[in-house]
Amino acid sequence: MIQVNLDKAKEISHDKRRNKRADLFRQLDIEATIPILAEQAEAQRQIIRDEFAVIQTEIDNAETVDQLKEIITQL
Repeated sequence: MIQVNLDKAKEISHDKRRNKRADLFRQLDIEATIPILAEQAEAQRQIIRDEFAVIQTEIDNAETVDQLKEIITQL
């Protein structure tokens, strides 16, 4: 029977979360440097930060690999 290291699975899940967040930030990071777009871009970045903070907590609190899979598929 194959056993999965839950701590390692959480690390992998966090990496996937970070990559997805970076993808979402990419365009907003550019827009944040344009004065007319900066305020709106920063507001959108904060929304993403808030959403991904919740996901980070969900990953940390996951007790099974199946829970981690469910969280990651929702990204």
